[in-house]
Amino acid sequence: MLEGKHIILGITGSIAAYKAAMLCRLLKTAGCQVRVVMTPMAKQFITPLTMATLSRNPILVDFFDPENGAWNSHVALGEWADCYLIAPATANTLAKMATGVADNLLLTTYLSARCPVAVAPAMDLDMYAHVSTQANLATLRERGVKVIEPGEGELASGLSGKGRMAEPEQIVEEIDTLLCEKKKSLAGRRFIVTAGATIEAIDPVRYITNHSTGKMGYAIAGELAARGADVRLISGRTSLPVPQGVERVDVLSAAEMYAAATAQWEHADGAVMCAAVADYTPCEVADRKIKKSDDDMSIRLRRTEDIAARLGADKGGRILVGFALETDDEQAHAEAKLVKKNFDFVVLNSLRDAGAGFRGDTNKVALIDRSSRTDYPLMSKREVAAIIVDRIEHLTDNRK
Repeated sequence: MLEGKHIILGITGSIAAYKAAMLCRLLKTAGCQVRVVMTPMAKQFITPLTMATLSRNPILVDFFDPENGAWNSHVALGEWADCYLIAPATANTLAKMATGVADNLLLTTYLSARCPVAVAPAMDLDMYAHVSTQANLATLRERGVKVIEPGEGELASGLSGKGRMAEPEQIVEEIDTLLCEKKKSLAGRRFIVTAGATIEAIDPVRYITNHSTGKMGYAIAGELAARGADVRLISGRTSLPVPQGVERVDVLSAAEMYAAATAQWEHADGAVMCAAVADYTPCEVADRKIKKSDDDMSIRLRRTEDIAARLGADKGGRILVGFALETDDEQAHAEAKLVKKNFDFVVLNSLRDAGAGFRGDTNKVALIDRSSRTDYPLMSKREVAAIIVDRIEHLTDNRK
């Protein structure tokens, strides 16, 4: 989505400026042309040489070059850019943006920009929570500035709370969404996406689960929403941020996911079953922690309800997509799922393929329906999500 886009990266005087190096690299890797504008204070936190090397462009700090008098035109910069991203954005810079102060090149470029503008705030928790900072952010939002929310965690002050600049990967995703020019081809359609692992309690302390992080399901939910769909993301426990425009329904167990999915299915036009749902759950859950003994212990398990099969039995003309993560006989197992659960197509991936499966940011898949198999090379999960939603779009168009 970002291939060929012109991005101005503005860097202000925050300890989070070190993240701008990775952010610049990610934007370049995505195919962007990047020009960096720094405030004078930003140079105290990260060197212009570092950013010039990563962006492959001279760094702009002053209104003119003191060596030869060459003018750094903020007007030309604003016309060149497809997006102006200020990351990190300090409380001071946000206040100046909100009130129209233009005392450095970064701010005059903001006032001249005709493109979408995004800011990634970074500051201590009390500064972020202060009524003046929140009022400035509200003003900028009203004026169309995209605010990429900071995260929570340990801050430079040693305190812990909200104020950490969002991670570079999240910022790039937000910019990608901001600049997405796809038509809202799925507007008016409602989709369910299940994602992540379920947790089956053994006692108040222990549980049975698996390695799923939910990344693939979250990428699909975000892609559906980017194309205009109304998306309900039924998610197991995860630390992933909710994709823009998506409504998340939090669950823990397979039983909770079954209840949520079947309730949402009544009003849905389709579903993508990406969650790694436990096939078995303990027959009995102890109300106290089970104490260790010298003997072996057995846990009796019972079968959980098959969510995909339940939705497939009541599918009608709706779209239903499944996943098959296999370790052997991949094609046969995927085809069996396709028929048994009444899927329109199955997304097959194998744990034998390097870079595929749980935890990573890449996947290698094949899409299998009743008449064909299409294999794809290793790619990012966001790219895989786009391919899956392309197929869903095609099916939707054919059923109008």
